[in-house]
Amino acid sequence: MHRREFIQMRKNQPASPVQSPAEMGAMPSDLAHRLTARAAAPPLSGLAPYKGPWTRNEVTHLLRRTGFGAIKADIDHFTAKSMLESVNELLRQPYIPPPLPVNDYNNQDYTDPDVPFGETFVNAPYNLDAEGSRTESTRAWWIRQQLNSGRDIREKMTLFWHNHLAIQFYEIYFGAPLFRYVKLLRDGALGNFKTLIREITLDPAMLIYLNGYLNSKDAPDENYAREVQELFVIGKDLPQHYTEEDVRAAARLLTGWRTDGYNTFYDANEHDTDDKQFSAFYGNRIIKGRSSGSGGHAELDDFLDMLFNHPETAKFICRKLYRFFVFYGIDATTEQNIIEPLAQIFRANNYQILPVLETLFKSEHFFDPLNRGVIIKSPLDFGIGLYREFGITLPGNADIYDNYILSLYWAYILSDLLQFLGEPPNVAGWQAYYQKPALDKMWINTGTLPRRGQITEFMIFVGLYADNSQAVIDPLAWADTLTNPSDVNDLVNETLELMLGLPVTQPVKNFLKSILLSDLPAEYYWTDAWEAWKADPTNEMLRGTVLTRLQGFLWALLQKEEYQLM
Repeated sequence: MHRREFIQMRKNQPASPVQSPAEMGAMPSDLAHRLTARAAAPPLSGLAPYKGPWTRNEVTHLLRRTGFGAIKADIDHFTAKSMLESVNELLRQPYIPPPLPVNDYNNQDYTDPDVPFGETFVNAPYNLDAEGSRTESTRAWWIRQQLNSGRDIREKMTLFWHNHLAIQFYEIYFGAPLFRYVKLLRDGALGNFKTLIREITLDPAMLIYLNGYLNSKDAPDENYAREVQELFVIGKDLPQHYTEEDVRAAARLLTGWRTDGYNTFYDANEHDTDDKQFSAFYGNRIIKGRSSGSGGHAELDDFLDMLFNHPETAKFICRKLYRFFVFYGIDATTEQNIIEPLAQIFRANNYQILPVLETLFKSEHFFDPLNRGVIIKSPLDFGIGLYREFGITLPGNADIYDNYILSLYWAYILSDLLQFLGEPPNVAGWQAYYQKPALDKMWINTGTLPRRGQITEFMIFVGLYADNSQAVIDPLAWADTLTNPSDVNDLVNETLELMLGLPVTQPVKNFLKSILLSDLPAEYYWTDAWEAWKADPTNEMLRGTVLTRLQGFLWALLQKEEYQLM
């Protein structure tokens, strides 16, 4: 599919509606029951350090929540370490920025006039005809960073911040600021939240998206002034919150910032230099207007100090972290035992993110059995995890155009599941992360659940094709990574441990085993078939026998409700 078709296809799609109760009721009963039971009986555990068993089950739980899927090599790696060592490694990996996105989109139908094939476009001059390709290349590049995420949490946190500090790629349609936006989120993912808010306020993409670059003393624009209070820092689910006067005062305070898409600069002539009066919600604070060339910086710092001195700021962010990493429901007990202590840690550490995450991921509450397998996988958790769990590979630098096409295909396929990377529905992010009472149950409806099954089936039996490359699940190569694939019981048990992370009944195991045995009664039928193929791997008949059984086995496994949970 050509890039322009990608763009047009998405633009022609109707907006995804909020799901009706009838659609929500289409969720499989076992799945709905498990999630309802967890919501009705929340755990009483707190933030004391976890001292329970450290097995593959705990490692798998940690990896699924802090990354995209849990692959066998990583489970083996962290099982050999302690819980403290594992969490420290996930949170404190040395940060190596990824290579810049490049022109990987030139083809027989289109050539970027300013950027040679294989060279980066992030500093190239704006070109209306090229920006569609550059936008999609940035999206595909971001997908690859998730696919190639290592043993750390940075990519998952980048997604968290993208949802929290949301922009829409198609509203900006300019590759250079889109790359800078993603880079800002990734670079600051584990740093200081207050610093991140200051940087996103002046980020070129955000200035364009929420009209900050048009905000002037003669025509104050209230978009960012409202969202920074309502969505980014304090929230609105309070008995009392900011007032419309606060929005107007903040808009005047933020006047004068401009961007060319590459850099941000301050125009003092467009800045409102009068004092800004805020409401009782902020202690009737007055922020003094400035007329100097650095006045905009000083007023912005005063504004952020006011926001971050509010007691609700730390709790607001800790709730969002909790819903993203632990569970969607926060009752009074969870608020008291988890949210408020985390907020105290957040404030005491001057809004550094790492101390909060360290405390949460090392806690007895995080590893509480009641908190395992109770989050519905987001489409990105589902789709990126599928690639990583089965070792699906892309051609990389061997064929960067195919690499681009296959990555972009995957982003669009996952958009059918209601999560299109770079395109949250609005500035509030994806509804499944905030829209109560449904929250993450919104990922599953009468359309998306069957589609998830179709996607796994497609990747097992067909795969994605580009000009010279294919992305597909290779059941033979995958099974060969298991500990003892020639034993049908070991193969079934290890696969269930890797892919589901939840206990299943013996009848389910027997059914899956029967597929590998082609319904034959003796277990050695599988062993004989596997060992015969391994002894003669070029024999197509032997290969086909094993491959067909593994394809059927994986198809049945990935259709299970439990695969939708993490």
